[in-house]
Amino acid sequence: MSNTSGVTTQYDLLVVGGGINGAGIARDAAGRGVKTLLCEQADLAHYTSSASTKLIHGGLRYLEHYDFMLVRHALQEREILLRAAPHIIWPLRFILPHHKALRPRWLIRLGLFLYDHIGGRKLLPASHSLNLSTHATGKHLKAEYKSGFEYSDCWVQDARLVVLNVMDAAERGCEVRVRTQVVDLIRHEGYWDINLLDHATGEKSTVTARAVVNASGPWVEKTLDLDEEHDSKHGVRLVKGSHIVVPKLFDHPYAYIFQNADNRIVFAVPYENDYTLLGTTDVEVSDEPGDEAIEQKEIEYICSNVSEYFEMPVTADQVIWSYSGVRPLYDDASENASKVTRDYKLDLDTRKNAPVLSVYGGKITTYRKLSEQAIDMLKEHLGISEPDWTASAALPGGDIPDANFTQFLSQTLESLPWLDAELAYDYARNYGTRINHLVKDAQSMAGLGKHFGGLLYQAELDYLVEHEWVRTTEDILWRRSKKGLQITAEQADVVAQYLTTQYGFNQEV
Repeated sequence: MSNTSGVTTQYDLLVVGGGINGAGIARDAAGRGVKTLLCEQADLAHYTSSASTKLIHGGLRYLEHYDFMLVRHALQEREILLRAAPHIIWPLRFILPHHKALRPRWLIRLGLFLYDHIGGRKLLPASHSLNLSTHATGKHLKAEYKSGFEYSDCWVQDARLVVLNVMDAAERGCEVRVRTQVVDLIRHEGYWDINLLDHATGEKSTVTARAVVNASGPWVEKTLDLDEEHDSKHGVRLVKGSHIVVPKLFDHPYAYIFQNADNRIVFAVPYENDYTLLGTTDVEVSDEPGDEAIEQKEIEYICSNVSEYFEMPVTADQVIWSYSGVRPLYDDASENASKVTRDYKLDLDTRKNAPVLSVYGGKITTYRKLSEQAIDMLKEHLGISEPDWTASAALPGGDIPDANFTQFLSQTLESLPWLDAELAYDYARNYGTRINHLVKDAQSMAGLGKHFGGLLYQAELDYLVEHEWVRTTEDILWRRSKKGLQITAEQADVVAQYLTTQYGFNQEV
């Protein structure tokens, strides 16, 4: 960073964008000894990467589009990620009721057979048919749904997956700057000048880098436009996906996947103990990304589709929270948004021996492989000799023996007997083996400091500021956690006041 003496910091690699792809690429690079800077214009996972359906999955419906390689790679990654972060990623069993007017049973069974075997499944149980008249999940469905199928995928706390990748990157030497926007890219022979703007302080600075990774998601083309010489022939299609959260609709641990007449699917997933998550939608957008909100027609679409299956209809007045995000899908010229590929495209421009690698599309499940391939593409230019490493490395907090979370939780309860059981579960799920960094030397609940409401205590808040780049209440309540569902607006104001008085953070940035 430029200072008053005019010295400019030099990096091997600048990564633009603190979503899942940028986080994964920065982690991979730092772990191979690359001097890396990661810049995010807002908070980590601020946009698309915190607005997913929270699933690590192969994409069962992509088989119908003949995206066999995408499904295969995603299922292989599902196994790797489950081992790397068993605290924030865990298995789910999905119930697929058979809708007689849509796909025939034999076709679904064939698809599930492929889904079980195409990715070399080892950790999760296989699919099978089931009788909804006797299965626990059937009582919540209309009587006409008498049979169905059960298969495996995984849940993920998506925003935390981003943060853990960035934490690991930082611990391996990557510099991380949040609320810092790249405002100009100037290509020289063999290097880049990059002008930055810190939104929190208003400070402008310049750094240099030998290479740039453009992982700015919905802004990928806008970032390229900062380079006056760019001539990318690729593009993105911006597709908004929205979700709604309602009070718990069923009292079992299974999730549902519902087929719709428009050839899309809607999920109904257990959420934060007391709720059900429903979504998603596919709405093509052309406006500047960043301020997405759910539309009434999207709420009605989700409610209508799940109500076709559930015995008790779901209505708009049940919605207690919603979120929306824009997926920057690689433009493959598909006729409608739901058919656009979810696979990714990496575009490398090496003019003037100053490469810029742009990331188009992708899905959260395949981010690690995407990151590995991105750094491999830059190996020659950056002189990287270190081999691939992330496939066998745990994420922070994920070094749980045998990836056995149940056993880890029991040990946590035993080692911290004073800790409220519900809070112990929350900490174990969110922080894994880093839980001791949070509770530190506390010996009682009082040792966790001020109670802000729900399960939020001062110790966690301070930990998030110190280790996870938190600056605002939204960072805490809706990205690092979903504790915003637990506390009142007045309690949220107290959190904001604490962040301002204790740390001097501007809550408007």
